[in-house]
Amino acid sequence: MPTSSPSPDAPILDPRELTAEIASGEKPRPDWRIGTEHEKFGFRLDDLRPPTFDGERGIEALLDGLTRFGWDRVRENGRTVALLRDGASVTLEPAGQLELSGAPLRDIHETCQEVGNHLYEVKAVADELRLGFLGMGFQPKWRRDEMPWMPKGRYRIMRDYMPRVGSLGLDMMTRTCTVQVNLDYITEADMVKKFGVALALQPIATALFADSPFTEGRPNGYLSYRSHIWTDTDADRTGMLDFVFEDGFGYERYVDYILDVPMYFVYRNGADGKGHYHDASGQSFRAFLRGELPGLEGELPTMRDWTDHMTTAFPEVRLKKYLEMRGADGGPWNRLCALPAFWVGLLYDDAALDAAWDLVRDFTRAERHALRDHVPRTALATPFRGHSVRELAIEALKISAAGLRRRDRRNAQDIDEVRFLEPLIELAEAGQTPAERKLELFHGEWHGDIDRVFREFAY
Repeated sequence: MPTSSPSPDAPILDPRELTAEIASGEKPRPDWRIGTEHEKFGFRLDDLRPPTFDGERGIEALLDGLTRFGWDRVRENGRTVALLRDGASVTLEPAGQLELSGAPLRDIHETCQEVGNHLYEVKAVADELRLGFLGMGFQPKWRRDEMPWMPKGRYRIMRDYMPRVGSLGLDMMTRTCTVQVNLDYITEADMVKKFGVALALQPIATALFADSPFTEGRPNGYLSYRSHIWTDTDADRTGMLDFVFEDGFGYERYVDYILDVPMYFVYRNGADGKGHYHDASGQSFRAFLRGELPGLEGELPTMRDWTDHMTTAFPEVRLKKYLEMRGADGGPWNRLCALPAFWVGLLYDDAALDAAWDLVRDFTRAERHALRDHVPRTALATPFRGHSVRELAIEALKISAAGLRRRDRRNAQDIDEVRFLEPLIELAEAGQTPAERKLELFHGEWHGDIDRVFREFAY
């Protein structure tokens, strides 16, 4: 099996090392794991405003409070900006959205237990600070200029760069939340097949999880406004990656794509011994490989630089040393368990993967893009081949459920993983997304009062 550089801090001397790094993610089936990430909005219980980083009720105070549960602090310029514990991390999005990046786990039972434990710990500390947390895809009440900024160097660089390449990048940074799952592959061919299925079906996940219908207290005309935002964030690093469906796609072609994604930053230790972010926004990683990066002339990138750079591409599905599903809005705890269940059922069982590929293999480029373009507004009602995305979602859920049954991973009560799909099956059969349910409440018993969403849907 190809191997990566011996040290993440060793200079990259051969571009083939980049392909080898991705290939090093290959794992035999018994070693496949499930890594779930989810973000949520914090708010102060008294005025519903997002908490700032500083202060007695700030985000740093929350992170520091979580250390009572055995989390270790990660500091930047002396401030607590993240936590680590047993392969998992708690990190901050640009406006203080709190993210759990879960540990690599064996099944959805463990995933859901991890989610539940995290939400319990957060609530225990948040209650003391008079804070709450809300799972939705887009901040429903506050304007962009009312959102705080976290003191992280990479976010300062991105904040300056985003308005140069799109009109909604700052909204993406400050006002969106998602749930994602990271999944493994055994070979390059396995990665290619999973990538194609995941990309083609990503709009279906977007439709099922659509939960961002409000902007600044009013309906915004979308069911997943979070998904729409990605269409005007930065075309150089977003989208459906049509080349994944071309003959010959593999690790090397994906590396070529990442090399063409403009850089954001380079992280280096300064003369003071502290880490600093160097602004490289808009620069070429290919130039960096030649030692020609402006400001760092003569210096070659390391594998750590490459790993950092790979995290700055935001397609609907992202490849690192695993595949990352990126299409879903954040939501309540049960959908945080449903998202990994949906994709594990489709991708971790051979018969399910074959069935899913048969479902999407003849989608044309125009059809894939039509789904991506229209689902944010109309979700399950989006037309497709004389039917709707709802019918496509029901079929995908059937395939996923069959895959989970064949996996046959049971908990102590002898219940398999299919139970975690139940919220999605129910809403697909009803044909009503979470966003449509909230709109119904907004126009009905809430009488147009968006504040109700914080009280009724908080964790």
